[in-house]
Amino acid sequence: MRIVLGVGGGIAAYKVASLLRLFTEAGHNVTVIPTEAANRFVGVATWEALSGNPVSNSVFDDVPSVNHVRLGHEADLIVVAPATADLLARAAGGHANDLLTNTLLMASGPVLMAPAMHTEMWLHAATQANVEKLRSRGVTVLEPASGRLTGSDSGPGRLPEPDAIFAAALALMQGNAVPGQLPLAGRTVTISAGGTREPLDPVRFLGNRSSGKQGVALAVAARDAGASVRLLAAHMDVPAPAGVEVVRVETALQLREAALRAAADSDVVIMAAAVADFRPAEVSDTKIKKRDDTADPVINLLRNPDILHELVEVRAAGRPGQLIVGFAAETGDAEGDVLDHAEAKLRKKGCDLLVVNHVGEGLVFGQDNNSVVILSRTGSEPQSASGSKDEVAAAVIDRISSELSRVFPRA
Repeated sequence: MRIVLGVGGGIAAYKVASLLRLFTEAGHNVTVIPTEAANRFVGVATWEALSGNPVSNSVFDDVPSVNHVRLGHEADLIVVAPATADLLARAAGGHANDLLTNTLLMASGPVLMAPAMHTEMWLHAATQANVEKLRSRGVTVLEPASGRLTGSDSGPGRLPEPDAIFAAALALMQGNAVPGQLPLAGRTVTISAGGTREPLDPVRFLGNRSSGKQGVALAVAARDAGASVRLLAAHMDVPAPAGVEVVRVETALQLREAALRAAADSDVVIMAAAVADFRPAEVSDTKIKKRDDTADPVINLLRNPDILHELVEVRAAGRPGQLIVGFAAETGDAEGDVLDHAEAKLRKKGCDLLVVNHVGEGLVFGQDNNSVVILSRTGSEPQSASGSKDEVAAAVIDRISSELSRVFPRA
């Protein structure tokens, strides 16, 4: 593949050297186009040594080959990292004042931009408007990672890690991944993951065995399908992926609040978290001690709200084009098998799709593999998916993409 790697003028430019090596070691032919400001952070010699190709940022270099036209026209993929606030603005405005912006205007293949800037710059209305404009044109703009920024500040604005950008780039280069055809490009997807914890006292809680692996895999698959992803992360044994917005929660009530807030601007809501059905009626301010001279403690429980059902009700009241997906961890019993219980749950919840797990000792929770059945509210034939949790996530996101295009097409 012929890749153009545009480098913006931000401190995160040093990380792009690692991204360049990932591309070249995978056998791709990479031409690096740094902005003039980028060359103040990382020199031309570094880009030439790692790419094996000459590097320029001027439209007046190699004039006979008409570089400012040829590079964008011939590229199978253009990646811009870091995409600074200035670079996003110039790209959104259609500027052509250096070799990189000229190349972006000539792009005939997919374009991936990985933003990096200070939090206030990223959240500024002008930057958000530029991002939406680019996405509406079919450009894939990743969400920046959250974490430590230049100096002591922390927040959303970090460049996603090179391997995350690399993975998103590979997704763009596969199959029908061309501008405007990433299945979730321009969509906002909210995903809950992990297990909620309901405190008993300052050191104890009621919890479950969820590791968050499946929810994280869904976030990665949705991100790579072009979506802007918001991950509502309860307790997880795995780190949140780069390139998604992360909202931390602990209890079912906190998850409910975050989910209702996030659903307001989401095209898809996937409730993959393992949410506690009950919480202690009383939470002790101090550790509950075991005493020989007292009776065993009795824990009274309160029912937690049904978040999935509430999301469906809210959707009916004001967001009819939203797709809501539930997850169900089921076991069979004397009253029915796993699918019997799941179908009853689908009718009760009213969501569009229900992804069903058969859980038990050594099954699903904490494991690397999974096997699910996807049920639809429309009554279509159940769909099975199995394999690694990444493979299952890809199947679920593919089904969601199909449902969106069929039932909730773009305006």
